Amino acid sequence: MNSITGHTRLTALLGSPVAHSISPLMHNEAFRQLGLDYVYLCFDVTEDTLPSAVSGLKSCGIRGFNLTMPNKNKVVELLDELSPAAKLIGAVNTVVNEDGRLIGYNTDGIGYMQSVKDAGYDIIGKTVTIMGAGGAATAISAQAALDGVNKLHIFARRTSRFWERTRALVDNINATLSCRAELHDNDDKEALKNAIGESALLLNATSVGMAPNTDASIIDDTSLFRKDLIVSDVIYNPRETKFLRMAREAGCPVFNGMYMLLYQGAEAFRLWTGQEMPVEHIKKMFFDE
Repeated sequence: MNSITGHTRLTALLGSPVAHSISPLMHNEAFRQLGLDYVYLCFDVTEDTLPSAVSGLKSCGIRGFNLTMPNKNKVVELLDELSPAAKLIGAVNTVVNEDGRLIGYNTDGIGYMQSVKDAGYDIIGKTVTIMGAGGAATAISAQAALDGVNKLHIFARRTSRFWERTRALVDNINATLSCRAELHDNDDKEALKNAIGESALLLNATSVGMAPNTDASIIDDTSLFRKDLIVSDVIYNPRETKFLRMAREAGCPVFNGMYMLLYQGAEAFRLWTGQEMPVEHIKKMFFDE
């Protein structure tokens, strides 16, 4: 275990729920491996308590923190500056405290695209369907478009408070990148069928199916699954969601959000410490089964 000293710098995860997170394990082991006097803790913080939590941590001189559901969008209004990617996406998952100025970044998209490669798949130049309009969904959509995915179908609830922000992202992608993006209502079952039918990869980027609500699935029609459709979930607790289990049983190749967590965390680690996380060591300790 890391020794706590009078010089120890604090990093943390703010979200709800967070008790299941393996982020403290990977960050604290990385600090130990590199001999860095840092510690990483989890705090159960909701959107309602986020403003006071951020203010208190800033006053205490926290070096930086991660955001997970439901705080990736709300935190934007509490920060002093956003990176270009975070500004485009409208969501932040990593904050760095630079002498009292809180700067927001988004490393989710980088983490997810690296996790696709790690799983052995190449989706560049292909079509992808993404379920969700929250922080993770928009980050992945933006990075996929930047990396060269040919077409994106994004599905969200039209009543979602993030609908207009996602619409703006889609318009931005179409105006500035070669990727074609389309936004659909979750209730448009015909559009969902057609989108999945032409997609190489289907991703659940929502919290549907995450512990403790493991009986839920973002897709309930198993006829949409086919054996050459890659199916992915940003959730890693449980490691196999109902969504992934249904897809696997239908013969689809599947992978979860474990390596996305690893690689987005590695980028956050670099932003806080200026050093590279020992990724292969962390992977062997906490991710490989």
